[in-house]
Amino acid sequence: MFSRILKTLVVATLVFGCAQLASARTFITIGSGSTTGLYYPTAVGMAKIVNEAGIDIRANARSTGGSVFNDRAVGAGQLQMGVSQNNVAYYAYNGSGVEAFKDKPIENLRGVAVLYPETIQVLARKDADIDSLDDMKGKRVYVGDIGSGTEQDVKNLFGAFDMSIDDLKAPVRGSAGSAVGLLRDGQIDAMFYTVGLGASAITEAAQTAPIELVSISPEKIEALNAKYPFYTQIDIPEGTYPDMGAATAVTLKAMLVTSSELPEEAIYQFMNTVFNENKDAFYNDIQNPNLKKYFTLDSALEGMSIPLHKGAVKFFKEQGIEIKDSQMPPS
Repeated sequence: MFSRILKTLVVATLVFGCAQLASARTFITIGSGSTTGLYYPTAVGMAKIVNEAGIDIRANARSTGGSVFNDRAVGAGQLQMGVSQNNVAYYAYNGSGVEAFKDKPIENLRGVAVLYPETIQVLARKDADIDSLDDMKGKRVYVGDIGSGTEQDVKNLFGAFDMSIDDLKAPVRGSAGSAVGLLRDGQIDAMFYTVGLGASAITEAAQTAPIELVSISPEKIEALNAKYPFYTQIDIPEGTYPDMGAATAVTLKAMLVTSSELPEEAIYQFMNTVFNENKDAFYNDIQNPNLKKYFTLDSALEGMSIPLHKGAVKFFKEQGIEIKDSQMPPS
């Protein structure tokens, strides 16, 4: 009788202990982007590192419409983290720039780290006679998924050329992955793709279709930068994609965002696990060459456009990284 009671107590204690552990665990869903871009493998890779580390966090990645969706979903608590362009995160936090955020600031949006430069790559079929954005008037052009960061970039770029999306023959929407297929098959003339250099979708299309990069003049980029400081010039080297020459393009930054409502310790643990204790896996196992090429802790706050999460502040201070006053969370 006593032994039966003892067994019951032991089982109950184990169940109670497991329940306590489960309740202490933080679950994080990371919003990314199209499965053909670089946001998705980046989010998948970070989630894998966290899950294999044996800490009190379980993470998974979700394919989404991109920056605008991720920032809104993080603010609403539907996602706990997301990859976002730094300009879109700024618009989201301040309630400006993008129609989805106009006068609706996402005040609980917080920064985690800047990951890598993201380039607005302008691609055109060689038979479309497009040497400049001006030549896109009257053409069939993919301008980004509705509500995506790419769509906002296109609007800003066209503004520098005194153009609008209305000047196109047919502005094409949908996912970037589908648009690459349309460009390859000759169903559209050109497309904008805001993604890290070396994106697999562009590489695959360039191997089977006559596609080229369209340059943007340094003068136009300078004018764009005067209005939108997020945008700077980058030179795409020859050989980045098969049979494509060098090009001058506009770049911004991809960053990781979260909500102020997540616990400080959870964000700290996430960052320490991914960016410190498992840095080799972060550089070598995640299918995004830009991380190894560009990410360092010293550069992880360059282009940080919104206040940091308290857990990020703790992590960067521990790593000896200087934090600007403008990047500190509101008190």
